[in-house]
Amino acid sequence: MKCIDGSRKGGNMRRSFRLLLTGSAWLFVPALAHAQDAPQSDPAPDAAPDADGAEDADIVVTGYGRSNEPTTATGLPLTPIETPQTISVITRQQITDQALTSINDALDFAVGISKKDIDRGRSAISARGFEVQNFQLDGAPFANGNVGFGETSTALYERVDLVRGAAGLMHGAGDPSAVVNLIRKHADAGKFAGYVSLEAASWDRFAATVDVQSPLNAAGTVRMRAVAQAYRQDGFVDREKKQGLVLYGVIDADLGERTRLSFGASYQRDDRDGVMWAQLPYWYTDGTRTDWPRSKTTGTDWGHWNTTEISAFATLTHDLGGGWNVRGDLGYHKGLEDSKLLWLDGTPDRVTGLGVNSYGYWYKADPEQWHGSIQANGTFSLLGGTHDLSFGAMASHLDGGWTNRDPVAIDPVGDFNRWDGALAEPEWGERYVLSGMGNTTQTALYGTTRISLIGGLKVIGGGRVSSFKRNEDADAFGGAGYRLNYKGVFTPYAGLVYDITGNLSAYASYTNIFKPQGNVRDRAGRLLDPLEGKSYEAGLKALLLDGQLLATAAVYRIEQDNLAVPDPGQFVPGTANPAWRGAMGTVAKGYELEIVGKITPQWNVSAGWSHYSAKDADDVDVLSHQPRRVFNFATAYDFANTLDGLTIGGALKWESQPPVTAENPGTGIVENIGQPDYAIVNIMARYDLSKQLSLQVNVDNLFDQTFFSGNSWFPGFVYGEPRNGRVTLKYAF
Repeated sequence: MKCIDGSRKGGNMRRSFRLLLTGSAWLFVPALAHAQDAPQSDPAPDAAPDADGAEDADIVVTGYGRSNEPTTATGLPLTPIETPQTISVITRQQITDQALTSINDALDFAVGISKKDIDRGRSAISARGFEVQNFQLDGAPFANGNVGFGETSTALYERVDLVRGAAGLMHGAGDPSAVVNLIRKHADAGKFAGYVSLEAASWDRFAATVDVQSPLNAAGTVRMRAVAQAYRQDGFVDREKKQGLVLYGVIDADLGERTRLSFGASYQRDDRDGVMWAQLPYWYTDGTRTDWPRSKTTGTDWGHWNTTEISAFATLTHDLGGGWNVRGDLGYHKGLEDSKLLWLDGTPDRVTGLGVNSYGYWYKADPEQWHGSIQANGTFSLLGGTHDLSFGAMASHLDGGWTNRDPVAIDPVGDFNRWDGALAEPEWGERYVLSGMGNTTQTALYGTTRISLIGGLKVIGGGRVSSFKRNEDADAFGGAGYRLNYKGVFTPYAGLVYDITGNLSAYASYTNIFKPQGNVRDRAGRLLDPLEGKSYEAGLKALLLDGQLLATAAVYRIEQDNLAVPDPGQFVPGTANPAWRGAMGTVAKGYELEIVGKITPQWNVSAGWSHYSAKDADDVDVLSHQPRRVFNFATAYDFANTLDGLTIGGALKWESQPPVTAENPGTGIVENIGQPDYAIVNIMARYDLSKQLSLQVNVDNLFDQTFFSGNSWFPGFVYGEPRNGRVTLKYAF
């Protein structure tokens, strides 16, 4: 791309970045390469599969859906170094090396991300002081459910793209934390390829995965890929057991030299028995700290938490010529939940163990959502320069709601000090609607452009006009029904990128935030106003070691009003629902440092540091259960030419103590109840027994660190996993 002064700094930068892409398995982000520099090509008929059945990086970097996809941040097909926001990519190789089985596992070691377990069925992910609820499937936004996309299997996905900060231009209503874009696997191989893996791990985990792809005709213009995974596992917590099945299939068809159709579907079922839902009490009634064994449970043998996730999609792309492409997407997702759970509440006596109350719930839910979009992107010439333009339209619809059955009566817990989960299952009452069976519809038009100015300066500007409608029925606890309708909400986006040298750029960006807060009411019973705010970011991005390493330094500031936070001790009038308040003047600010890529041809490294504060106008910490400082490090070294076939690596995560506090029931003094500073170390080793057969060993929490997760609502906690090991035997063909 030429600048007005005739220089080609942008082109040199992209060439260096492509070197980084093809040279590093851990920074394999071809979906972010620029369409101008990477035209589409048909799959190579002789492409050789790697251990995961994918083609070599220098082949697929130019394949369909890799080099001309619009990015989550701007809608323009820009590389990370051209994007005025911080972008991280969790690659297929990193998922394999660290044996990451769920999306939450993968995010746990991403820069700027903190994962805290809510219970033994769900986790909360946060970034920059706010929870991450913005999830996408191949760029299509979907509402995150109760258990959420974070618990889906990594077997379905080629990689995970993470855009930190606000991304309302492409995502719509949401939070300024981050957007997680889950990129599905596709059929890229020009011949039959794939792998089979068998896995054995701690707590009697056994799993098997099959991933195969093949052309369906002689010309290779129609290809299929299928993934199947089955597992079973006990837990380190008493009575826990789970098993699951994952199925996925996709067909990619070239309908001509310029047109491509992809369609597929996935199914994931997870059955969890004996699930620990309520957290463990933090204190005894006399104010002394509890010290439960890590196997201690609040669950029971009749409890279960079964979920099924079903999705389907179709994508049609067409090369219009002249550097222009158009893409249409249809997506569907349905989540089924059947959960019979025990909730324990209260503070036990240190001697007698009495004081813990029991409650039972039998939930069912089946939220269903659709997404449709059409978008176009390409280049145009103006004033002697070449510029970029993207525009499109999106629509989504969600039907949701919960039903429940309460126990007619339930036995007391008794002495919680001796509690082992044994409790008679109660008789259940009639099923009723727990929360309104409401629906949400969003529509939007967006447009964005990148203009190349003189001296390597590029300006990115755009906007989104959205409409948001939600209809909610009354709930069983007296919550009134409501109607929300916001039309013509404008979300601006502005960014500057300056190419200081061919491999160094400076950037700045701005956008605003809008998120309706339906069904969140204050102590007077009023719905909270929409969350609104502004997000600012600036930084430097550099390609080092001849394009082998990408380094990023970013600072940011997020300003928000009406952030929903608990109103302690208050309830919505006429209901048992806790009240919330809209925190005004909430400010999150901080900085992030990240470096990822190759130090040598055999040595991959990913490291990052994040530091922030998040307070409301009264200088009170928000989301106080999340740590303010996090360090991540992961590495893998391939002993090629010395000990051929051997790869060793590991990962480290350090977190500071979060500022969460609570009042000690014995002393009345407000104390910090957050997990003190701690570090987790994981290690791995893989040996290629032959060209096709490999054996991998992973050990997580190597030093058996005891640590826990808490929350901001009450003084309870959930232990993290003790030391555990995993052995994986994989055969690629």
